Amino acid sequence: MPLQQGDTAPAFTSTDQNGNKVSLKDFKGKKVVLYTYPEDNTPTCTVEACNFRDNYHILTEKGIVLLGVSPDEEAKHKKFETKFALPFTLLADPKMKILNAYEVYGEKQLYGRKYMGIFRRTFLINEKGKIDHIINVVRSKDAVGQILKVWGL
Repeated sequence: MPLQQGDTAPAFTSTDQNGNKVSLKDFKGKKVVLYTYPEDNTPTCTVEACNFRDNYHILTEKGIVLLGVSPDEEAKHKKFETKFALPFTLLADPKMKILNAYEVYGEKQLYGRKYMGIFRRTFLINEKGKIDHIINVVRSKDAVGQILKVWGL
């Protein structure tokens, strides 16, 4: 059965773009936004990351922790962070443990061609570690606006 609102968010431990170990349990008692995306430096992923960057202060003022995760390695995340001055954590998941736990890897279709890939999703995790909401249709240019609306902030 797919993850849904009210489920306990799957636990994870990974490394960020700086090689630091990061676990979901580190943020117990805080609201966490976990966003999944296919790849650093691609057009839509960059638009989404820059929307988070440009509105990051709004999230932090509301006590929200932002974590991005893709199958990219730490070094690629570091280049992406540096190139676009991203002020938030990017989790490396080359073995796709987090991505599979959050069920965001599957069959996609583009221009009639089917292929396997990462779904762009945003998971809103509450202070108790439960999934409050899953945004399945992410508007990359307004990712933060979607989060604030769903959480009523």
